[in-house]
Amino acid sequence: MTPALKPGDDAPAFILPASDGKEVDLASYRGKSHVVLYFYPKDNTPGCTKEACSFRDSFAELKKAKAAVLGVSLDPLASHQKFIEKYTLPFLLLSDTDATVSKAYGVYKLKQMYGREFWGIERSTFLIDPKGKITHLFRRVKVEPHVEEVLSALKVSKMVRKS
Repeated sequence: MTPALKPGDDAPAFILPASDGKEVDLASYRGKSHVVLYFYPKDNTPGCTKEACSFRDSFAELKKAKAAVLGVSLDPLASHQKFIEKYTLPFLLLSDTDATVSKAYGVYKLKQMYGREFWGIERSTFLIDPKGKITHLFRRVKVEPHVEEVLSALKVSKMVRKS
């Protein structure tokens, strides 16, 4: 079992296929920007749609804060592409079909719904600084206030970097 990640830890490295047809290497963001890495259960479901649209609606503010947004789920690329088109999402969605990255980040969990158990992603977000360190993590995310929490954490992270 992988030990739980915490602020100050190096973000686990990964390369995943992205919705634009290319691969995303987390290391490519080093020295350039913060990364808002958010894990979500499934494309086109009510909570996940609301979360993606809130990141979309705050995208300009996140970009102004020099943060890249990357969404990760177990869905295949074709599903991601439809999700992006339907809701005009301006950021990449990454496909972790074998849950390797989700496991590395400790978000692949045994879940329960309607009396049945299954493995899936626990809605979580990791804020990663330009040095590749986790500065904030949000587990069992509540969709409504989440983007505001992320923006607040970005501001705190930037103030810490300046001092």
